[in-house]
Amino acid sequence: MSFIWPPMLLTVALVPIGALLCWALDRRRHRILETRGGMGLGQGTTRRPAGLRSRAPTVLILAGMVLMTVAMARPQAVVDLPRVEGTVILAFDVSASMGATDIAPTRMDAAKAAAKAFVARQPDGISIGVVAFSDSGVSVQTPTNDQATVLSAIDRLTPERGTSVAQGITASLNAIAVAEAGPFANNYYSNQSPAPTPTPTPTPVPAGTHAPAVIVLLSDGENNENPDPMAAAQTAANMGVRIYTVGIGSAAGSTLNLDGFQVFTQLDQATLQQISQLTGGTYYGATDAQQLLSIYDNLDTQLVVQPQEMEITSLVAGLGLLMLVAGGLTSLIWLGRLP
Repeated sequence: MSFIWPPMLLTVALVPIGALLCWALDRRRHRILETRGGMGLGQGTTRRPAGLRSRAPTVLILAGMVLMTVAMARPQAVVDLPRVEGTVILAFDVSASMGATDIAPTRMDAAKAAAKAFVARQPDGISIGVVAFSDSGVSVQTPTNDQATVLSAIDRLTPERGTSVAQGITASLNAIAVAEAGPFANNYYSNQSPAPTPTPTPTPVPAGTHAPAVIVLLSDGENNENPDPMAAAQTAANMGVRIYTVGIGSAAGSTLNLDGFQVFTQLDQATLQQISQLTGGTYYGATDAQQLLSIYDNLDTQLVVQPQEMEITSLVAGLGLLMLVAGGLTSLIWLGRLP
C-alpha cells in the first residue's frame, strides 16, 4: 500500500494520545463516583460490565479513529482489474497511386475517411495502431486507445512513392508484437533502440487463432516492389493474425501525372482478396467501406486482468466510520451510555 499524502500518517500518533487522555478522565470520573458512593450519594449506580463488553466499544472506536486518520493520507492499493482488450493495426497504402481521383476526392482521402469512421466506433479497450507503407513500411503510431492520437496520425498521412504491400504487412505484424510485449518495448522504432534480431518462422497455427489482434489493410493493391505480398500474408496466417483488406480504387482505374509521366493505375482486387482469404479475413470494396465497422464484431477481444494502482480513501474512511458507529452503539447498548 502507498499513500498520496504520507505526512498525514503522523496524525495516527494523536489516537493513542487521545486514548490516554480519555483513560485518565475516565479514571478520574470513577474515583469521584467511588468517593460519592462511599458518602451514600452513588447508590443505585450501574456498575460497568466486566470482560469483553467493557472493552469492545473502546477497541472499535480506537480502530475507527486509526482508520479515519489513515484515510487522511489518501491510501492507494494495487488492485487486479478485469479489462477487455484487442489490437487493430490500420495499415495505409501511402504510395503515389493513392493520389488517384477515381474515388472522390482521392483514394487516400477515402481511405482516411473509412479509417476515421472505424476508429470513432471502437471502445476504450481496443488499442489502434497506424502503419504506413509505400516501398517500405513504418509504424506511424504504436497501438494506443487514445483515439485523438490515432486520428492525428491518420491525418498526417500523404501519398509518397512505390507500393510494397508485403512491407506493410510486416510492419503491422511488428507493431502487434510490440504492443503485446508491453510498455518497455514501445521504443521499438526509436533510433535509440537496437535493430530487432531476426525471429524464426513461426510454427503455422489455424487461421484467426491470434484472435485479439487483426490488421486492416487499406490499399489499391497494386504491388510493384519486393518482397512477394503473398509470402508476407502467409507469415501472418502462420501467426494466426487475420488481415481485413479494403480495396481503395476502381476497376476502371485512373491516370496520374507523376513527375511528368502519365501513369495508369487501377484497383488490384484479386491480390487483396487473396491476402484476406489466406489469413481468414474479409475483403471490402471501396463502395462498401462503411462495412469496416463490422470488423469489430469479428474481433475476438480477450479478457485480461491488469494490476492497477487505485486510491482506496473512501473504502478506508467508510470502514473507519462503520467502526466508530459500531463502537458508539455497543457502548450505548452494553454500557448504557455513549462513549
